[in-house]
Amino acid sequence: MRVTMPGLTAVDHEFTVPLNHDDPGGASIRVFAREIADPARAGDDLPWAVFLQGGPGGKSPRLSGQAHFRHILKTHRVLLLDQRGTGRSTPAQPAGADYYRHFRADAIVRDCEHIRKALGIPQWDTWGQSYGGFITLTYLSLAPEGLRACHVTGGLAGLDATADEVYARTYPRVCDKTAAYYRRYPGDAVKVERIAHHLEANEVLLPDGDRLTHRRFQTLGQQFGMSDGYESVHWLLDEAWHGDRLSDVFLYQVMAITGFIGSPLYALMHEPTYAQGAATAWSAERLRPKDLDEPGTFTGEMIYPWMFDEIRALRPYKETAHALAADATWGPLYDPVRLAANQVPVAAVVYHDDMYVDAGFSLETAARVGNVRTWITNEYEHNGFRADGEKVTARLMDMIAGQV
Repeated sequence: MRVTMPGLTAVDHEFTVPLNHDDPGGASIRVFAREIADPARAGDDLPWAVFLQGGPGGKSPRLSGQAHFRHILKTHRVLLLDQRGTGRSTPAQPAGADYYRHFRADAIVRDCEHIRKALGIPQWDTWGQSYGGFITLTYLSLAPEGLRACHVTGGLAGLDATADEVYARTYPRVCDKTAAYYRRYPGDAVKVERIAHHLEANEVLLPDGDRLTHRRFQTLGQQFGMSDGYESVHWLLDEAWHGDRLSDVFLYQVMAITGFIGSPLYALMHEPTYAQGAATAWSAERLRPKDLDEPGTFTGEMIYPWMFDEIRALRPYKETAHALAADATWGPLYDPVRLAANQVPVAAVVYHDDMYVDAGFSLETAARVGNVRTWITNEYEHNGFRADGEKVTARLMDMIAGQV
């Protein structure tokens, strides 16, 4: 189906791929992708780029116009991939751990190669946002022959960093971001503590029937890694109360932000992203600092076992989540030897103050992967691609072309 909107032409594609690429005769799933192009160039023979969305478990962007793809679309047609289990691809569903072992970056790369060949594309570029950068490193490890150039925005993973090592660096950054939030909005400290005490003393129900606990309220801190994150939480608190009870507007928005509605894969596959040869054993829970139990504190991009008891959308996945956390048989996602010899040009922006992807790990990886050029900046938060896409994409493309 072809759709034209202001500044954009879109064509929908659907592909059937094996659930397990090592068993092509077994179960299959659908993977959806949307091809976009500038209408002025829709009939031209343009090089392709595949966009690898952040997550894990995030669907591709739904666009109302060119937005942050404007600069890319001057020279490319772009395939927006709904990674397996997301968006219009076969949706995530309650199933066992054996099923979800096939939902990591290696399976997504093999989906990409299946799609590239089905479309008759000799090679394509990749654009990897956040977790999409992790997938890019797996792509360079497994099938670099399919790649012409790679662009990474805030997503150079530590090649052998364990979940424990990741969270050991992440928790202090969350505390730093929280402190910066209160410096910007010092009056919010009293508001946050009032809500925390209220939730501890009262049973407060969200519109879907879940109880809003203090620890679920704390997960709003995940917003702090985005350029508009402080403001989104500040204005949420601004309308938190209706007399002596929390307002319906506040409760509905908290439910939507923290409920994993439509994105259970994010919770299921988050820690397995860092599992290579060892069980994560609920790393974020084990490493959680005790002082985060205090009112006024927030957590960040962490998944905890209690979520699968307290959050409606995640309860059907509880048994699977515990099985995945206990799994010590995860294979490697990256090939350090092959990456060291990489010849595919890679341009990566590393956000110096990134709350989610540690800049130190990113720079260590850049030094270990061949043909990588980095742009290190504190001008943007983790969502720099979305916040100022034209500038970010132009700079990375110039880096690939050797013009910067």
